[in-house]
Amino acid sequence: MQNLYLHEIWIYPVKSLAGIRLEKARVMGKGLQFDRRWMLIDEAGVAMTQRVYPLMALFKLNLHEGNIFITFRKGKTTISAAHFSIAAPPSDKWISARIWNDQVEVLEVDPKVSEWFSFHLGFTCRLVAFPEKKPRAVDPRYSIRHDQVSLADAYPFLIIGQRSLDDLNSRLAEPVPMNRFRPNFVFSGGIPYAEDHFKEFSIGNIRFTAVKKCDRCVLTTVNQDSAEKGTEPLLTLSSYRKLDNKVYFGQNLLALDEGEVAVGDRVIPG
Repeated sequence: MQNLYLHEIWIYPVKSLAGIRLEKARVMGKGLQFDRRWMLIDEAGVAMTQRVYPLMALFKLNLHEGNIFITFRKGKTTISAAHFSIAAPPSDKWISARIWNDQVEVLEVDPKVSEWFSFHLGFTCRLVAFPEKKPRAVDPRYSIRHDQVSLADAYPFLIIGQRSLDDLNSRLAEPVPMNRFRPNFVFSGGIPYAEDHFKEFSIGNIRFTAVKKCDRCVLTTVNQDSAEKGTEPLLTLSSYRKLDNKVYFGQNLLALDEGEVAVGDRVIPG
């Protein structure tokens, strides 16, 4: 197989908000460090995503000196900004929240930050943190050793080959960027959809196992710069990547080791 290299690393600290690109990252059992350890919940305690609230795409994030800085942008114009500490929230009032079919215990980060989000989204919501010690199990059908996941939809890691996106874009009237698919890892080299065939493999010295191809939803149709919804790339993907009424793009992973990965590391399929 042609040499494969880790080309991009991404984390999404607040579920369904913009990602942060890193040069290196710490691999942990629940996912990359700081990846989807926070989320917005509505008044009923239900996790919010761009599927229902595409305006969430306009919140851009940056990580610096122990804080996450958030700007609310329209186009290239920053409307407002806020920040919060990555340290555990001072609150001791546990909140029961629902993310898909799972109930998790979370803590509100800061009522003032929740008010800031509520103002820009136009309804009451809260920013909450999911502490590392709190459990959320991976689907037992795909778990290897009682694996846990953060607030990602279902699995701790997602990998996509750049060649897969290139192939998709060759079929589209207007190409889309990789941020439509929210991967943690993007690798260069190989053939399109090489990740479909990954089993146990390594990135640098860290071993992973591929457990399930990623089925895609309408979030992929949200323009991450304008928050506008369309039909692509899901419509085109469904014409050639559909199986059992689901559309697949990317591969979900579990980690077999903990440690650091960095851009430029070899990706070595097993």
